[in-house]
Amino acid sequence: MRSNRTLEIGTGLFVLLGFAALVFLTTQLPASGLRLGGAKAGYHVTAEFDNIGDLKTGSPVSMAGVKVGEVEGIRFDPQTYKAVVSLRIEPQYNQIPEDSFAAIQTQGLLGGKYIGLSPGGLDTYLKNGSRIDNTQSAIVLESLINKFLANLSSSSGSSSGQGSGQKSDNSADSSKEPKK
Repeated sequence: MRSNRTLEIGTGLFVLLGFAALVFLTTQLPASGLRLGGAKAGYHVTAEFDNIGDLKTGSPVSMAGVKVGEVEGIRFDPQTYKAVVSLRIEPQYNQIPEDSFAAIQTQGLLGGKYIGLSPGGLDTYLKNGSRIDNTQSAIVLESLINKFLANLSSSSGSSSGQGSGQKSDNSADSSKEPKK
């Protein structure tokens, strides 16, 4: 009886530990927006995008493939009708030129979104409260496919119409030639 009770307590503790690990890992996912621990050091900059696609709070900010920060917040600006993305850049990366370029990119074919920074050429650097003016919105795969299919269908429809129109114009021109 005593060993059965010990087994039940051990199993209960194991299940409880499993749930605690699950909660911890869930808070560490970038998409969850939840974080354990205090505010991280760094400076904050903003960037405006027409379309952020599937970008989420906690997504990485990288430069030359190296993570230099993360997305701290995303909000909609009703005056400009754009998404305003707040970025936290780690303090050791304090010499990013002010005219740098921010683009929303995809990790792999179906991966998550992240912000890639490309350096500018100015000698002044981003600081707390700066704004990145040069941005490129996310490329949405569905809209690219729709544009391609629309162009494909319009070009195939217009090329067959032009060919028949040219034949009738040529035949009309030849019938109007003066006879000698």
